[in-house]
Amino acid sequence: TLQWEVLGRQFVEYEQMAPFLIPEEQQRRLLDFLPPFLKAWEQSAGAIVFPNIQLLASEVSKLLTKEIKRNLNGKPAEEARLALEQLLQQKGEAEDGCLLLKSVYLLSQTDMRTMCNIIGSGLPAALMQCLYLFFTFPLKKTSDDGETSEDDTQTQEMLVKIMLNMYREEQGVEELLAADKLQSLIIATASLWDQCSHSWKVPTGRVLRTISKAQTKNSIVYLQAMDCIKIAIQNLFKLADTIPACDVCEAASIVLCFVKDSYPISSALLTEFENNDGYQLLLKIVLGCEGLQQNERDPYLDEILDMMTCLTTCGKTELKVSGNIVHPQLPHFNFEQTRSSGMTVKNLQAFQVLQSIFLKSNDQHLCGRILEAIGTIWAWDTVNFFLLEWTLQPINQFTDIIHFKPHPVQVQFFRLVESIVLDLSYVPHEILKKVQYLIKENTVPFCTLTALRCLLSMTKKDLLFSDIFRDSGLLGLLLALLRKQAKILRKSAGTHQPGVEEGNEKELNAVMLKMVAALTVGSVRNTVVLKDYGMVPYIKIFLDDECYRSATLSILEQLSVINYEEYMSIIIGALCSSTQGELHLKLDLLKSLLRILESPKSHSAFRTCSGFNGLLSLLSDMEGALQDPPSGLWAAVGQNCILELVFYTLQGITAALHLDPVNSNFFQRNGLFEKMAEDLGSLGCFWTQGEWQIPLSLEKIRTFGEFLDAAFCSSEPFPMWLKNCIWILNFLDHMVKGTLHLESYFKERKPEMGEASRDDQEGPQAQEEHPVAFKRPGNKLPASAPNCAIVHPGAVCVMVRLLPKLYKEGHSQLSQEIQCAVVDHIQSLVKSEKSRQVMCGSGLLSTIITSCQHAFRNESHPLHLPLTRVFEKLASQAIEPDVLR
Repeated sequence: TLQWEVLGRQFVEYEQMAPFLIPEEQQRRLLDFLPPFLKAWEQSAGAIVFPNIQLLASEVSKLLTKEIKRNLNGKPAEEARLALEQLLQQKGEAEDGCLLLKSVYLLSQTDMRTMCNIIGSGLPAALMQCLYLFFTFPLKKTSDDGETSEDDTQTQEMLVKIMLNMYREEQGVEELLAADKLQSLIIATASLWDQCSHSWKVPTGRVLRTISKAQTKNSIVYLQAMDCIKIAIQNLFKLADTIPACDVCEAASIVLCFVKDSYPISSALLTEFENNDGYQLLLKIVLGCEGLQQNERDPYLDEILDMMTCLTTCGKTELKVSGNIVHPQLPHFNFEQTRSSGMTVKNLQAFQVLQSIFLKSNDQHLCGRILEAIGTIWAWDTVNFFLLEWTLQPINQFTDIIHFKPHPVQVQFFRLVESIVLDLSYVPHEILKKVQYLIKENTVPFCTLTALRCLLSMTKKDLLFSDIFRDSGLLGLLLALLRKQAKILRKSAGTHQPGVEEGNEKELNAVMLKMVAALTVGSVRNTVVLKDYGMVPYIKIFLDDECYRSATLSILEQLSVINYEEYMSIIIGALCSSTQGELHLKLDLLKSLLRILESPKSHSAFRTCSGFNGLLSLLSDMEGALQDPPSGLWAAVGQNCILELVFYTLQGITAALHLDPVNSNFFQRNGLFEKMAEDLGSLGCFWTQGEWQIPLSLEKIRTFGEFLDAAFCSSEPFPMWLKNCIWILNFLDHMVKGTLHLESYFKERKPEMGEASRDDQEGPQAQEEHPVAFKRPGNKLPASAPNCAIVHPGAVCVMVRLLPKLYKEGHSQLSQEIQCAVVDHIQSLVKSEKSRQVMCGSGLLSTIITSCQHAFRNESHPLHLPLTRVFEKLASQAIEPDVLR
């Protein structure tokens, strides 16, 4: 603070003495004052307490302006440029110029009033003259190493910073008009860009862009009067003929900045630009940048394209167009309610440049930037899509040539087309017809694939597209193509033919199937079309390939809406004909079947198409699959997948029996519960080798629920066979209660193109862990739970038949403990009067006698007492004739 007070007094003394001093002495005293002033500034970290700072700024700026003019006066341009360099750089004994420059540099960063004093000193015009000379006449000498010296760089940074601070103010731009150097510098950038000082290119561009943003009405009149834009365009045309177009981009972008930034004030420069073939110049420059690598690309090319995009909204009058809205349209679309936000296209000439670039160029970057620009214009105002498409028809025209463009451009284009529907809620019928023609011609498979994905996304948005694409013939086209591919698949079945269905062709088949699936979902009429085309036998062929299966099953599920019997016949037939190794096929078929069985109307068709026998045959085909260790073909399959298949098979049976007395009676009457027990018992985890060992006395017996918790929720090392048995008994327990088809224990698989099968590839480590118990067994009731509802009494008989097989040599005590737990659980199921009534006639009594004779006759056997209690409870309800025998 003391330092600033001293400086303040010194400057007051200077002010008082100045009128009485000769100019040279006055200048010397001011220059002597500046070093301590700068030192104080640096020591106070830029904070300043100096009451006369505006006057100081004015005095220093005037002196710097005077020195610049003195060094320029009467000298040729090159000599003047050298004199300026010597004046402003920190070299030699005379550092007055550098001292003044640094002082103005610091003062220009203070406040607006100080900046106004600097601007009023005449410095803006003087520094513009300096910039013109520095830019136009390159340095002939550099430092010894050939690089621009550090002092040169510091001087340049200070000069540029002062100019940026002055020229961002309208007052600073107005001051420039007193000299002719603004228009001279603009024209110089357009004519001498390849000959100018390389180190001053970027700074000159920064300064001119700053001036452009601060243009005033007077500056625009001045530039127009000097024919600045006209001459600049003429020079740029010549420049573009002599040097690579990409090198002209920065110079052109500077000129275009003045045109764009001036428009909100006056349209004069834009009119001059248009009248002198400015758009043709930009088209020539941009197209000349084709084929550049990413590291060669000029950032100013993107700036030109951005400014061109902005110019599309620069026009005096709103465009008035009335289009013919083709129906049908989406329900919530109403063109009359489309309101303009003001950012509408008014300059079709500017947009035509963007459109022409896309039509003439195959450069990935250029085409991609044009599509981005169109998306931006649409985002500004929804009306812009209609204004452009009903006049210049860009998207309509682009569709005709899109297959010639690079693949990333094709993807980007069809996303843009997709956004017309998804974002604008408009159905562009003419464009969709052309996209459909592309698919039909299939000139470039990748383009066909991308186009079809676009239409698929639209179809999922609204059911209206199911009608549109049927009436347009797309559905029929896809069915014909799929028929052809199905025949090829059928001929090549069982043989490996290199090149068949490779790459895009296989992906295209997958997307065609997804498209047909989307067109049939919710559309009975389209499903009927598919059936009338005789496509059902051909669609079935695609089931074998996992990448086609999801869409194929979706199509067949839609078929069930009009014909359950045909669907059931196909699915049951495919299940029965599948091989032992096609586990994922079986799982996918079963999951599809479960979705259809949710409808009670499908149950009868399931029964008449031998659905029960078909599912039970799956179990019998898995004989020995869960034995430990696995053997044969099963050794290569994870037990996860096997247990999952058992689960979904039992789920399918439960779903078909659910609330269906006819199916339940059929299943019971035909002894299918007994068949189920036999098939489950042969899976490999149940004991099938002779008599039990002598029973042991058990000190503690865990409940069935505790066994579930111990097996899956603790670290107790249960053997794999026992875990598998408990899983199956848990499935049966839910089947008894009629809830198995509502359970979900296994994660959904989502196969992708080219993905290898999962469980088949699992290593030994994956098989050591227990099967996909991603969810704890739920809905289980402890042994003491009252009134357990029995829906399927036959499933209780299955549990009883498996009871003697809950055994493993070397695990006698554990075997008998789980047997006792299961019997106690069965006892809890028949505890209520209602449950016993349900069990009456189920054959449970005779099942107990025939299946558990050893325990029933041996009073010392741990199961004797609980089995007797079950028997007595059931016998109290009714004694069946076969039991008496």
